[in-house]
Amino acid sequence: MHNAEHASPATAATSAPPREEQAPAPELLTEPAGGTPPVIDDVDALRAACERLTAGTGPFAVDTERASGYRYWPKAYLVQIRRDGAGTLLIDPVPLAEHLQPLAEVLGEAEWVLHAASQDLPCLAELGLTPPSLFDTELAGRLAGHERVALGTLVEKLLGYTLEKGHSAADWSKRPLPRDWLNYAALDVELLVPLRDTLERELDEQGKLDWARQEFEAVRTAPAPAPRAEPWRRTSGVNKVRTARGLAAVRALWEARDEMARKRDRAPSRVLPDSAIINAVLSDPGTTEALQALPVFGGRVQRRYAAMWLKHLKAAKELPADQLPSTANHHDGPPPVNRWGDKDPDAAARLAAARTALSDIAERHTLPVENLLLPDLLRRTCWRPPADRSPEGVAAVLTDGGARQWQVDLTAEALSAALHASA
Repeated sequence: MHNAEHASPATAATSAPPREEQAPAPELLTEPAGGTPPVIDDVDALRAACERLTAGTGPFAVDTERASGYRYWPKAYLVQIRRDGAGTLLIDPVPLAEHLQPLAEVLGEAEWVLHAASQDLPCLAELGLTPPSLFDTELAGRLAGHERVALGTLVEKLLGYTLEKGHSAADWSKRPLPRDWLNYAALDVELLVPLRDTLERELDEQGKLDWARQEFEAVRTAPAPAPRAEPWRRTSGVNKVRTARGLAAVRALWEARDEMARKRDRAPSRVLPDSAIINAVLSDPGTTEALQALPVFGGRVQRRYAAMWLKHLKAAKELPADQLPSTANHHDGPPPVNRWGDKDPDAAARLAAARTALSDIAERHTLPVENLLLPDLLRRTCWRPPADRSPEGVAAVLTDGGARQWQVDLTAEALSAALHASA
């Protein structure tokens, strides 16, 4: 346990040894240096917390805990904030959802530091909390060339501490939250700022700091993804269903499950697993008894809904042909790469040349190739190249496709050459 008389990790870690030196055995942290913070769940405590944060200095370390796998909506059930001079604050946003404007104003004063920010920003934005600027330690770790970029891994490697693990997949909608869960949550922000500072130095030494800033801003300003046209097609195991009538049954069960999950605010998999949907469609039971004989449907809870599930299966059988889903895979873009050789050998040759060129560039700069250029953008560009395949023409296509300027500068010329390849 990290005792109170020890130096705070958030202070001591700033002088952690460089990566190339032999570091001492990491110290296990099981609770924050200042002890377990209380949960802030009323307006008066929130007001006092905002005053503490205002009196602090430097960036805000921010994290959230959700209830993925338990709840339907991906909202935050705990918000963790740490700032030098203010300590760590744990805020329960559920009772305070209508009272967070003062917190939003305080958090608008300085940079936020998050790990894998794209996972947390949507649920924070739902609470009216948005960063004026951002530093993403996971993304920074990738750009700096670290092969493993989980928070615990980076903290141990760069700062010499091991974080207590074990509650990331917990049901954070539970109340009251256990003390060991609160310790885990607080530790997630305990070392974010020292980690940020260490990674910033590495990026600066490697000449990548401007690249990182462009990436952080892209994450901060990214729009919400468009809803999927047919989300039921992502049902695990749907590839086993070969007929349009069977796909209609998958769709019917998926939509019925989704409606029930939404109304109950439960994760769809906890209402009915994907495997049960596919099994029911493939088995094609004609009676509730036959359905209840299948795995999952014979359970105590599911038996109550067997008639309802069977009704949807029967309704799918009675749909007119013009209302059945297509059995063809729909792609908003190029076909699967393994089919390119047959469909368009020149496109396959362009992609092979482009991948080789980008791998060489990524290796020279110690970057993951997927961070050098989005794989989907690369595939689209190679499948339907622009009329102007010059470096300038390719640069325009990449920019329109969302590539950042540093990515365009590194890849446009090499990709231009690859687009002239043919089978």
